[in-house]
Amino acid sequence: MPPARCARQHTALCKRQPASLPSVTAPALKQFLIIQTAFLGDAVLATALLEKLHAFHSNAAIDLVVRKGNDGLFKDHPFLRKLYVWDKREGKIRALLRLIGEIRKRRYDHVINAQRFFSTGLMTAFSGGKETIGYDKNPLSFLFSRKVKHEIPDWRVLRGKAAGTGVHEMDRLNALIEHLTDGKRPLPRLYPSEADRAQVAGLLGPQGPGAETLREQSWAKILREQYTRTPAGSLEEDPAAPSTFITVAPASVWFTKQWPAEKWIELIGLLPTGQRVFLIGAPGDVPLCERIARDAGRGEVIAGKLSLLGTAALMEGASMNYVNDSAPLHIASAMRAPVTAIFCSTVPAFGFGPLHANGHVVERAGSLYCRPCGLHGYKACPEGHFKCAWEITLNGSAVDPTATGHRPSA
Repeated sequence: MPPARCARQHTALCKRQPASLPSVTAPALKQFLIIQTAFLGDAVLATALLEKLHAFHSNAAIDLVVRKGNDGLFKDHPFLRKLYVWDKREGKIRALLRLIGEIRKRRYDHVINAQRFFSTGLMTAFSGGKETIGYDKNPLSFLFSRKVKHEIPDWRVLRGKAAGTGVHEMDRLNALIEHLTDGKRPLPRLYPSEADRAQVAGLLGPQGPGAETLREQSWAKILREQYTRTPAGSLEEDPAAPSTFITVAPASVWFTKQWPAEKWIELIGLLPTGQRVFLIGAPGDVPLCERIARDAGRGEVIAGKLSLLGTAALMEGASMNYVNDSAPLHIASAMRAPVTAIFCSTVPAFGFGPLHANGHVVERAGSLYCRPCGLHGYKACPEGHFKCAWEITLNGSAVDPTATGHRPSA
């Protein structure tokens, strides 16, 4: 073949070749939406879903719906693409419909409802998601493409009986995504920023650890160095050890889940005198914290002065965090921080106890005919005596998490 003709054919072939190649497109990005618009503690626990979905679907886009006020937990969260905030102050129904409209535009692959409320059922059913997942106890679950059994003990069955164990909330949450991941229990996690840690370091002052230490130092090691155990089993301060601090979160949304102020005052009086005590909480908890600090003759009130993630960073650095069965308990678990949770009208068998070996439960010894009186709590004791709280005795067990009288977390 003449060279000129060969060249012409080669040129023509090169021109045709691209058109003959199959087109290659990148796989579509998998999209998840998690819905959790309940209380602060519930939002903290829902972070376990973010952790596990990201671990199994690292290239997926994960979005989340929370109520206004809980959004501060998720500032600059590393695994979130978008955070939807349901602000009921705009008008509950109007804001809900607007939110559903925004969600429908995304066409999610999986919509995961972590609640049993009608409003979130509506959000899920009309999300336009390819798969809609939720608990069977949601009133609109018949509209979901996948229903999961929600297992929680009936408080009427537990009433007056000795404490037992039940399914933890983490396992109930995992049931929603087990078919997308595996059966292993997920764990919650929060991500305070450098600014949050610097805020805490500034609060602690020159006698406290700096932001770098708050991030990197092993607080379990500090606690071991801070104390030496006497033969009697009590804890004594080592004056040569580094300074540490304790946090107390005395408030709860529910009165019957909140240990009385007098008991907190008594507890603070038993704490090692060399440790600083910080009373933490929301701005509305300031009067309670001020009363406790005043009557205990000790304690620094910082309720309302830290962001949610700032509070998490503070709790992470504490040698112990004393809390009710409320949101600070779950914040401590999310930060792997030591925690002592005091259960009054509710019981750990509901599945909301501490998650790690450094978590402990304190509750009234023995059964009580009226405990538990409900799944959540009440604005006043239904029986009028509040024995489940007042009859929690303060001996060494309430102060020393290794003493007899504490039950480790399940």
